[in-house]
Amino acid sequence: MFLPGVVHSFGQAMLEKYGEKVHKLALNAAFTCPNRDGSKGRGGCSFCNNRSFNPNTNKPPNIQLQIDSGKQVILKRTGARKYLAYFQAYTNTYADIASLKQLYESALQVKNVIGLSVGTRPDCVPDKVLALLADYQQQGHEVWLELGLQSAFDETLQRVNRGHGFAEYRDAVKRARQYHLKVCTHLIIGLPGETVSQSVISHQRVMDLGTEGLKLHPLHVVKGTQLANEWRKGEYQPLGFKEYVLTASEIIKNTPLEVVFHRLTATAREKILLAPAWCGKKWQVLNAIHDQLITDQAWQGSALN
Repeated sequence: MFLPGVVHSFGQAMLEKYGEKVHKLALNAAFTCPNRDGSKGRGGCSFCNNRSFNPNTNKPPNIQLQIDSGKQVILKRTGARKYLAYFQAYTNTYADIASLKQLYESALQVKNVIGLSVGTRPDCVPDKVLALLADYQQQGHEVWLELGLQSAFDETLQRVNRGHGFAEYRDAVKRARQYHLKVCTHLIIGLPGETVSQSVISHQRVMDLGTEGLKLHPLHVVKGTQLANEWRKGEYQPLGFKEYVLTASEIIKNTPLEVVFHRLTATAREKILLAPAWCGKKWQVLNAIHDQLITDQAWQGSALN
């Protein structure tokens, strides 16, 4: 993602810091989630099917082989020669500390992997995990803790079967700060029962607590989810393209310039995407957000001046 001159993107931040392109390599380490295995619930989040965003879902959890395969693709596509191992699928801190250490270090041992980006839930980051990540950071690795909040409204989180509330996020961010870890917060726009104004409020609550990074996602309906059943029954209506562009633009304007946007949209593969169709067109969305900001004569943080 790169919207020159208007958004402080992850790619831009890494280029400024390391003097060359740095790309995340998405990995599947065969984790599960507490709202899938029965410890907090069953079925997972109503919108979640990891096949919609993780290309390695069907591959064995050999981390080094996944990285080597991904490096070849990225090198051809972007020319990047340095990488972050992005533990993406499901809850990537949901294991004992010895297992986590083995997985993380198997990635860090690969040539040109300069750090980790670890995707997880706010209720699955005990101090032992934070200390481990902080240790890698102190060794000179680039480390990001990616927390899937999605919404700051507990009623929404309950409706989509998250299995945690905003309080767990607040606690996780507070403790991550004690370990001097960078947090990237995930927010979804268009969740069932939410208005776009609630998405803006969620963003403001996150900004009030402080975060170093943000990921914005439009909610898309994919096969194999409870949300797909709700959509088929007419119980859920996806967000419109223009609504998403305007909401994302508003959030960008109200985000301090030092915050890094890791993502401004999300896509799903055509064979599992049900709705809305525009979620399969990444660059159409990014270009529209860019054009909207230019039209508004605005940029990241401009509403804060």
